[in-house]
Order: sequence, then C-alpha cells, then structure tokens
Amino acid sequence: MTASGTATAREADAVAGAESDAGPDGDAEADSESESGPDTEGAPDAPRRRRMPAWVELPLLVAIAMVVVLVVNSWVAQPFVIPSGSMENTLEVGDRVLVNKLAYKYGDIHRGDMIVFDGRGSFTPESGSPDPVTGALRKLGGVFGFTNPDDNDFVKRVIGIGGDVVKCCDTQGRVTVNGVPLDEGDYLHPGDKPSDFPFEAAVPKGKLWVMGDHRSNSADSRDHLGDPGGGMVPESRVIGRAQWIIWPFGRIRGADRPKTFDRSDFDRRG
Repeated sequence: MTASGTATAREADAVAGAESDAGPDGDAEADSESESGPDTEGAPDAPRRRRMPAWVELPLLVAIAMVVVLVVNSWVAQPFVIPSGSMENTLEVGDRVLVNKLAYKYGDIHRGDMIVFDGRGSFTPESGSPDPVTGALRKLGGVFGFTNPDDNDFVKRVIGIGGDVVKCCDTQGRVTVNGVPLDEGDYLHPGDKPSDFPFEAAVPKGKLWVMGDHRSNSADSRDHLGDPGGGMVPESRVIGRAQWIIWPFGRIRGADRPKTFDRSDFDRRG
C-alpha cells in the first residue's frame, strides 16, 4: 500500500470514529426531544382566573361595606350625635356616643342608665315625623354619626322605672326614689339643683322617668307631667343604651352607671 493509500485509510477511520462518537449523543438528544416533545406539544394552557375590573370591583366593595354597616346600625349599635347641652357635663354638644341596641334585648333597663329613646307620644307629638326625603337623608347621616337619626330621638338618664315613686325634693333638696335620696354629685351639672321646682310622679309599669344631667337646661319628664303621656317614656320606645363616648378623641370612654344607683334599698317603698 502506498503512502497516499495509507493516509486515505487513516482519514476514513477517523471519520468513522467521529461518527461513532457523535452517534450516541445524537440519539440522546433525539430521545430527549421525543420524551419532552409529546408531553408539552398540544397540552392545553392552564386556566387563568380573570380579575374583575377595578371600576366594577371598587363600587362592589363599597356596596358590601354599606350593607354591613346598615345591618350593624339597625340591629347592634348606632352612633348618635349629642345635639344639646341637656346632659352636660357628662355629654357635651357635638359628642358622638355609640348606642348599644342589644343592651335591652337581653337585659333590663336599670336606674342610672343613659338611654336614647324615641320621644313620640311622650316628649313630642305622635305624628311628629319628618317627610320621607328628609327622614331618609337624616337616617343615612345618622348611620355614620354625622347627624341625629331623628328629631324625635332624645338622650336622658333613667331615674325611675316601673313601680317607682320619684319625688323632689326632700328636706335637703335631693331627688328621692321610693323615699331613698340620690347622691347626684357624680353626674349633676356643677351649680345645678336637683330640680328647680318640686314634683312627684308614680311611674307605671313598662314606663320610665328620665331626667337630664344639666337640670336647669333640660326639658325632661318633669316638663311633660301635664302632657298626655305624663312625661313617662314607654320602654318599647327605648332605642338602646348610650354606652360609649366615641368622639372626640380626647373624650373616648365608657358611660358607666353612677354608683348611687347601685344601692339595694330602692325596692323598699318609702
């Protein structure tokens, strides 16, 4: 064999070796493609959750929040703006109190409680309702504590409950309940007398005798003794207990029952 023939044979062997080396790699790539290809090719795309447009989502969230607020306002608690100074200094004009509407659904009304009540038939005429538009706007404002829910709603302190005899004044100028004198220093407006004029009232069952803490600036049960309702507030007209002062920030606190009403001898008729 000539030199050229030998070189040609060597080149042929080298080419054959290269092909044999590349073969397995090529087969591996082919296998890899054959394994991955059928699994991904033609596979359906994963379902994507379509997000609600912002212009739809925001009003929907607002509407849901409004429904929740209205439900809470109607059945659980409601803010109430103090419109006058009849309860000073316990409550000041512009204070916002949170009225607990569940307080008397599962419990009794107690002497000393501050209550919010519908005064129609006792403090205002029975027909004293606003027109529908005004009533709706006032109610909407009342939901958030911006306005009074109704001109017929009042906040006062319960002094006598059904069966009590409330009287003023004893020899020391104090209000008595069933002959038991009240120590009203904790809540009576500084400088006020317990009453500027004498009175005596027997409270019927299911009714309440209420008075303001600022006696000289409060039109309460005393001022309605001669009215058809006799100044008595039906328990059925009570909206709830004024239980917390929630605004302004510096006055946030609970509205506790004064200690003078914790006495156990009120039920002893005197």
